[in-house]
Amino acid sequence: MGERTFKPRITESRWNAELELKLIDVWRSEGLYKFDPNTDKPAIAIDTPPPYASARWHVGGAAHYAQIDMVARYFRMKGYEVLFPFGVDRNGLPVEVQVERTYGIRYWEVGREEFERICREYLDEVEKQLIWVVRRLGMSCDLESYYRTDSPEYRSLTQETFIELWFRGLIYEAEYPVNWCPVCRTTIADAEVEYSDETDTDLVYMKFRLEDGGYIVVASTRPELLCSCAAIIFNPGDDRYKGLEGSKAIVPIYGYRVPIIAHPAAKTEFGSGLVMVCSYGDQVDVRLFRELGLKPRIAIDPDGRMNSNAGVYEGFTVEEARMKVIEDLKAEGVIERIERIKHRVPVCWRSKNPIEFIHMREFYLKQVDFLDEVSKMVDCMKFYPDSAKQRLTDWIKGVKTDWPISRRRFYGTEIPIWYCRRCGGANLPRPGKYYKPWRDTPPIDRCVYCGSTEFVGEERTLDTWMDSSISPLYIAGYKRDPKLYERLSDSILRPQGYDIIRTWLYYTILRVYELTGKPAFRYVRISGMGLDERGEAMHKSKGNVVYPEPFLEKYGADAFRFWAASEARLGSDYRFSESKLESARLFLTKLWNIARFISQFPVVDKPSKLKPMDEWILAETNRLIEVCVKDYEELDFFDASNSIRHFVWSVLADHYIEAVKPRAYNSDGTFSGEEQTSAWYTLHKVLAIVLKLLAPICPFITDAAWRSIYGGTVHRERIPEAIPVDDRLREYTEYILEFNSGLWKIKKKMGISLNTPLKGVVYASDRIKPFLEDLRRMHRIEEVSFDKPPTEAERISDNLYYLASSR
Repeated sequence: MGERTFKPRITESRWNAELELKLIDVWRSEGLYKFDPNTDKPAIAIDTPPPYASARWHVGGAAHYAQIDMVARYFRMKGYEVLFPFGVDRNGLPVEVQVERTYGIRYWEVGREEFERICREYLDEVEKQLIWVVRRLGMSCDLESYYRTDSPEYRSLTQETFIELWFRGLIYEAEYPVNWCPVCRTTIADAEVEYSDETDTDLVYMKFRLEDGGYIVVASTRPELLCSCAAIIFNPGDDRYKGLEGSKAIVPIYGYRVPIIAHPAAKTEFGSGLVMVCSYGDQVDVRLFRELGLKPRIAIDPDGRMNSNAGVYEGFTVEEARMKVIEDLKAEGVIERIERIKHRVPVCWRSKNPIEFIHMREFYLKQVDFLDEVSKMVDCMKFYPDSAKQRLTDWIKGVKTDWPISRRRFYGTEIPIWYCRRCGGANLPRPGKYYKPWRDTPPIDRCVYCGSTEFVGEERTLDTWMDSSISPLYIAGYKRDPKLYERLSDSILRPQGYDIIRTWLYYTILRVYELTGKPAFRYVRISGMGLDERGEAMHKSKGNVVYPEPFLEKYGADAFRFWAASEARLGSDYRFSESKLESARLFLTKLWNIARFISQFPVVDKPSKLKPMDEWILAETNRLIEVCVKDYEELDFFDASNSIRHFVWSVLADHYIEAVKPRAYNSDGTFSGEEQTSAWYTLHKVLAIVLKLLAPICPFITDAAWRSIYGGTVHRERIPEAIPVDDRLREYTEYILEFNSGLWKIKKKMGISLNTPLKGVVYASDRIKPFLEDLRRMHRIEEVSFDKPPTEAERISDNLYYLASSR
């Protein structure tokens, strides 16, 4: 059979990212990834993180979602019916803060109706770009009916869960010290408090006169809170101050007396060892006021300015007051010294502004009473990687207060309460509808407490995590599709980043347990963070945000996805690098060329006997299957992607294909028909397996090649299982690779091309004897000997020598 009779089924000479766009349309027209609730397959639901539509994705975010898609594709190829929804988070503080920054407005200055309109229009524009990226990445989620968390359907379910928990006594209203962001003008939960990098701060050493004479030195970074000082504490183990127990100190500037108390919260190594207890400088102060029964004197208003309790500093911002107080203390001669220190400051997760601790009446969801049960639910879940579970466990152990769930903002799910004008009683509507109490006519005829017919609607909204934490319930049909919920509720996967373990993951587990008594998830997959090329987190403020769109256009989605899979193990941070995208594109080009080469040969049944070279590559393919399946079962793609690349490039292409080309073409008729068929069968067998193994990671190139060669789509195939072959043949791999590499080295040294005949004698290990026929044709070797090489033979490697021909 002549070489020229072979014609590739793959007509495109190069892999082009433009081909991806065509496949996106093909997949959509075929309904390839549509969830079928009526199949007998095992089912799984993926609680895809609904990304905030408050800003564009950077490359790290796009990579994270590409990995989630890989998980979905693997489960489909494993035989599962996969519910892979997509949602967009359009609620709460992140949205409002971004809108205020974009348009230079403040929500309280615009009016509620107008501010909501501006938010919706902004979100619609950002959402369009977000959906474009999702489609372009080739994500197999449901983009035909994706959900929005600000839709009436979603918000009504949030409100329904609030109403249920209210009537079960798990929600209450109380006035406590709260974490308050003066910029966002709202309460935030402990889980939303972050800590800034250590910054330079003044530690002011102040002299407090003692009631009985003399003075003490107290060090503080918050001298502006002198007006709210209620006590001075020292550590009971600090011998310097044991005689002060029960004494009283006089607060500088204000002149009132406060007790001096021994308490272990004071750190002997910090400052002078004497600490002001103020209302409130930090969470320790909040706890101490409660423990010691101290009466708080709040000095900071919700707008972040000092109030009348601050005396002459009323109306000053916190920073202004701090500077003025230090100035006045210096004038009174009561500053011993000021020390510049590094200090971590609690900040709002969104505004990044320092938070304050003020008294505010808010709604709370009980959580402290349920921590043991929540921990038991966590133990029922499988975490990937295993180490991620500890982050959640540590957070749960640190929870000390209930969750403040009300927010004094506009764009969020409203708290569904109308208050009676006569008695003030809270009246809640029937669940099942979306309510806007600040605007809507009360759906209640009479107050359940006093019978009055006049009401005023609640104006506050719910914490955005109250919405986000019901996402697994929403996607699984909770309260809306009982049959679907029954099928999916015990088989939900949560994929997310480690940065929101203490918020989205924890709150979801808490809420689902309180509502259903069940674990929220069967599987939890925790990924790392996407970083820039220098290993730094990407932030607009740093100017280092890298957006994915130009790279998707330049390199294609598959190259981007391959980088996302191959850059780091699951749970580790991953760096973006354009050079890695270029490397991924080169690999895809190599794979395409291999597929195109193989596509010229007919797809045949397995012959009665395979050649040893063919059995060897099948044994190596089994090794690849083992690595990939093990990695995929751990919901990771690092080992799989890198192993596929190494196998395709450095084993299949370099060593096997080059060895069997003469036999596959058989242009001179040297080989028998069965030997040629053995090559054809093996080439296609290995290619088909590689395409299937790579399909979850690179869905475009694998499907394009599959459709051209084998028909249908690779995405309806199953993940490969081990081939019936003697895996002990892998023991020969090092000898085959050493033999080939050594001969290439000889020819390179001689300055001849790789397909030029090699004259002389090659002395090799007898371990390559079974493969000698193919290897001799591959290298066009004149003679191979397995005898001991003569002393004049040139040593190429441990098992390879060469003696040049004397002719």
